Amino acid sequence: MKIAWFHKNISPEIGAKLAGYGLNDVSTNKLDDLCMSGLCMDDGSHKALLVSLDLLGLDQDRIIRLRKIAADLLQIDISAVLLSCTHTHQGPETRFMSGHPEQLDREYLDQLEHWLADSVRSLTEFRDCELFYYSSQCNANRNRRYVTADRHASFLPYRREMRHASAGFADQELIQLCFMDPAQPAVPLYVIGNYAAHPLAAHSPGRGGVRISADFPGAFRDYIRQETGAECMFVSGAAGNLVPDGDELGSDAVKQVGIKLGRAALGGMIDATRNSRRFRIPEPKLASSSVFLRAPLRKKFCNNPNLPPAYHNKSEIELELQLLAIGDICFVGVPVELCCELGQEIKWHSPFLQTCIAYNSTGYFDYLGHTGMLIEGGYEGRNQKFSSRTGLELVNTAVNGLFALREKIFPSEEPYPDSLEHPLVDIPVN
Repeated sequence: MKIAWFHKNISPEIGAKLAGYGLNDVSTNKLDDLCMSGLCMDDGSHKALLVSLDLLGLDQDRIIRLRKIAADLLQIDISAVLLSCTHTHQGPETRFMSGHPEQLDREYLDQLEHWLADSVRSLTEFRDCELFYYSSQCNANRNRRYVTADRHASFLPYRREMRHASAGFADQELIQLCFMDPAQPAVPLYVIGNYAAHPLAAHSPGRGGVRISADFPGAFRDYIRQETGAECMFVSGAAGNLVPDGDELGSDAVKQVGIKLGRAALGGMIDATRNSRRFRIPEPKLASSSVFLRAPLRKKFCNNPNLPPAYHNKSEIELELQLLAIGDICFVGVPVELCCELGQEIKWHSPFLQTCIAYNSTGYFDYLGHTGMLIEGGYEGRNQKFSSRTGLELVNTAVNGLFALREKIFPSEEPYPDSLEHPLVDIPVN
């Protein structure tokens, strides 16, 4: 495996309107820079590009344009270019808002295309590396819904005094990929962290609500860089109904969450490199594909002129799921704000050793949760545009695609996976 990377500042000018809260939140200051992190991988036969952007989300047509720009420059298939948005609420408005087309920052989006093209052209120096992975539990998020005994949902950001009562499922898995220098096995060249939580720590009343910030994903990257010297990327997981510790409490909360995740990643890095037989990926072959499903719209959203153009004159929408495999690790790019239960279902049923959800990756179509959310209501259920079975269909489509892709990379005579030959107590050693 060889890798090359770029890290581009994509902060808008102070004075840009910020996405994610009010319609007229005009930035007056900046806490830290937004960035576009890109990692290009080459296994000798195939190349792939993974890009993380500190943006709330991007519309489907814009993402396709960006992917095509990068794919043409690298001379690879468009399915091998995966973009994901961290979903910071302290950046410019880059997705078409329902009923508010004037909010879209078109000039910024055009500039983003130039930034990506220039960054891809800069990928000329590739480094040899060895790939390690690690998975750990990090208690840095919680479910933001409280569901009563009679199945009614309360949105806890509007009921902060009830936060202690939140008992909903929260995916707290921190997955990391460490691309290590083969000449110095304990020295990382590049680190990817994948974790699920809305980047909602930076926003606070007053001044904190109108500043540009990458939120805790930026603090995570800074901590990894500072402590290891490696470049770093953060990919948001299925964070639709998850918030970080200290949500909406400002700059200290940003640092605390970012450093908490960063420290967990450092611990994982230590364990992975000292137990290389367990955590090294011996065949980091690259492969990619896209799978699609037709998602029916809920009746109130059919032919609704107030919705973004992608919905106009339609009763259903074709959604793309992108699969990018790096050996026995696979990223699943989703087109929605996927709620954590559905992300976990995909991870549970995946045949890959590790599966990472990439948030708001192939488009921006608002929230998607399990059927129960439409029964319970609440913020996520109210904003879901698709019918009640779409969540299950998306999980099935993703899992079927994952099985097909893994079989393509690692053909097997017997159905995979099968642990019949494993001992009952299986605690591997280095």
